[in-house]
Amino acid sequence: MSLWKLLLDRRMSQTIRKGRLEIAYPDGSFRCYAGDARSGLAIRINSERWLRRIILDPELAFGEAYMEGGVEIDSGDIYDLLELIWANFLTPAGKRRSAPAFVRRSLRFLSQLNLPSRARQNASHHYDIGNEFYRLFLDEDLQYSCALHENPNATLEDAQLAKKNAISKKLLIEPNHSVLDIGCGWGGLALHLAGHDQARVEGITLSAQQLNAAKARAKKERLDGRVRFHLEDYRRITDQYDRIVSVGMFEHVGAPYFQEYFDQISRLLRQDGIALIHTIGRSHGPDATNPWIAKYIFPGGYIPALSEIMPAIERAGLYVLDIEVLRLHYAETLKEWRRRFHENAAAAERLFDSRFVRMWDFYLAGSELSFRYGDHAVFQIQLAKRQDATPLTRRYLYEDADQTEVPVAACA
Repeated sequence: MSLWKLLLDRRMSQTIRKGRLEIAYPDGSFRCYAGDARSGLAIRINSERWLRRIILDPELAFGEAYMEGGVEIDSGDIYDLLELIWANFLTPAGKRRSAPAFVRRSLRFLSQLNLPSRARQNASHHYDIGNEFYRLFLDEDLQYSCALHENPNATLEDAQLAKKNAISKKLLIEPNHSVLDIGCGWGGLALHLAGHDQARVEGITLSAQQLNAAKARAKKERLDGRVRFHLEDYRRITDQYDRIVSVGMFEHVGAPYFQEYFDQISRLLRQDGIALIHTIGRSHGPDATNPWIAKYIFPGGYIPALSEIMPAIERAGLYVLDIEVLRLHYAETLKEWRRRFHENAAAAERLFDSRFVRMWDFYLAGSELSFRYGDHAVFQIQLAKRQDATPLTRRYLYEDADQTEVPVAACA
């Protein structure tokens, strides 16, 4: 028995307490690891090289092995396998850090030095792979962030519309309010705020593909007089706005720039303005970005903990008026994205190749599980420069406009 096989065999025997996994090793031998018989997964590790790499750096190498065919699944699928890993290896009792993981955590700031030029490259890596690809699994509005699943029978389109309506209510937008949308994506939210709420919106993105699609949509919907889209970094904006919104962009800022980001929000927000930051967050404190995600999916990205966000907000002189934690909503969104992705996997393979399809399947499955069983959630943080910028209770979020509670200042 090779050293690498011995090490993996010992680790699997000690840790698997839920589910059942059979491994075919490179030398032709088979081992079964069973905590219970609820699942019947079988995988094949195709070479001693991949076995060694998985042992030395599992957080990076396991995803690479699946992408490259170094690990094949004979029974079950990648979601089932990652679910077994979450249940056994990523619990407090089963979790162990590899040596590379310690190094990455120690040097995590270096991997997030997102100067404007690098931020543009990072955005292009993920978002400029082609709008045709994203249309394979997103809703018609191309919302690429957590939807609001208000009931179990809601379609993805319904849930994304509910998210946009909820954001609109939290911003308390009035006709002709000026709105800055930082990280506007394909323009769906900006167009909603302009069309539904009659706001004047400026959307910025670092993706050329998103920009082209957003401009075309604004023209087609005859909203180009109310919405302007630009290829611009948030640090270079100088105007002031009544409202600022940022959905799914803060994860790309990087921990070294949290203070700069919220200082900029404070500078750009008018004295009576409201800002809403919608971001994925960690529930159990700071950590490092998963290396596979950082290398293949979101270079320069980092999911923050509230303990990292709040000090920067305080130093920027902003009031936190409300924080809502959307629990499991992103798990349900990702579940539907992955279902649609599977339906269109052949089209994705024609656009790219089978390796790309396995990469994205791994990403979507792992992301869903990180929200369903891990410490990831979505934070919606409402900010202002005045404590009376919004009503005193949250009833205005759930009532019709004619029943909305008025801000304190209006009663003085």
